[in-house]
Amino acid sequence: MNILVVGSGGREHALAWKLKQSPRVEKVFIAPGNAGTEQEGENVPIDALDFPRLIEFAKSNKVGLTVVGPEAPLSAGIVDAFKAAGLKVFGPSKKAAQLEASKVFCKEILVAASVPTALYRAFNNERDAVTYLRTLQGMPVVIKADGLAAGKGVIVCDGYEDAVDAVHRLAADREFGDAGNRFIIEERLSGQEASVLAITDGKTIMTLQPAQDHKAAHDGDTGPNTGGMGAYCPAALVDDAMLHWIEENVLVPTVHTLNRAGTPFTGILYAGLMLTPQGPRVLEYNVRFGDPECQPLLFRLKTDLVDVLEAAADGRLDQCEPLEWDDRGAVCVVMASEGYPGSYRKGYPISGLEEADALPNVKVFHAGTNRVKGNICNNGGRVLDVTALGATIAEAKKNAYEAVSKISWHGSWCRSDISDKNKEK
Repeated sequence: MNILVVGSGGREHALAWKLKQSPRVEKVFIAPGNAGTEQEGENVPIDALDFPRLIEFAKSNKVGLTVVGPEAPLSAGIVDAFKAAGLKVFGPSKKAAQLEASKVFCKEILVAASVPTALYRAFNNERDAVTYLRTLQGMPVVIKADGLAAGKGVIVCDGYEDAVDAVHRLAADREFGDAGNRFIIEERLSGQEASVLAITDGKTIMTLQPAQDHKAAHDGDTGPNTGGMGAYCPAALVDDAMLHWIEENVLVPTVHTLNRAGTPFTGILYAGLMLTPQGPRVLEYNVRFGDPECQPLLFRLKTDLVDVLEAAADGRLDQCEPLEWDDRGAVCVVMASEGYPGSYRKGYPISGLEEADALPNVKVFHAGTNRVKGNICNNGGRVLDVTALGATIAEAKKNAYEAVSKISWHGSWCRSDISDKNKEK
């Protein structure tokens, strides 16, 4: 069959790379793709939000399955549009995608499902929010924009002044645009974060191995939040017993509650968790593969991804065999443009890509790249996802940074401590 991957980032490069490995796949199309995805299939110059053109392309090119990478088209209803056109597509409906598109909706589902999460209050104006903050007497909080903000709409605050400033940024300065029309103030939890993703058809849940993302820009989890500066898998801080607990107390009740609410969920259910001294608490849900968690996860997955995603789209996930995994660990290091997550310049030629990709057990996934006069150049904030396998997480880290050392462009940088929080030595 022919496959269409919608999106243009590192997650979509990883998806295209993995999907094309299936013996069932004749051709992979990526819309719009980047300079790396052209290695895996054919880039199609159609924006991820241009549903009519995507549908027309899928029909005319006999696409048997469409896999949607980013949250924006999912939240805008791409799955509903494709299904209405009689096309098979993997992902949640627009209504179900509110689980990521609206922090308030997510919290309401978590509370209805009795899933452990932080206490919160929702607001739509600065005055009421500041009045509420005064009652907290300086308690550390987190301010979250209700809508989509490219992974940057979360502000961690140390006290009252920080929190007031964060509310002003959302409500008055409109730093995140319409995403900040509503926002939540929630208690700030402490502990390590972990990512647990699952594939579901709304009846059966197939949990993937745990991963850990690194959201802060700089070493030691300092600096502003980003879309993610690296990830590794498996994350030893989530052992088998904890993973089973998360399935039973987080994933299963969430899927059941969405069904009861008339919002059945098909796709990737991604729980962002804080592992507190009192146990795991859900920070947020995403409704697609994490980026950059997707890269190390798919690098280790041995099962044919086409079979699993098609079964989920068809509602027959219960017929699939358990997932098979490479026993080795995987580490993904994100290389970024100078200035990210703030403003940055594009168009600098990237050197060393072939040398890095030639290393054993290494794959360089492209996130923000394009071709300019034959040169592969940086075209985004997060530019490359350098991913490597190793017998241990420590060895995978060594292999990943060896590959990173061969790549450069003007102002390129990365964190140097991806995976250091893993318990494995």
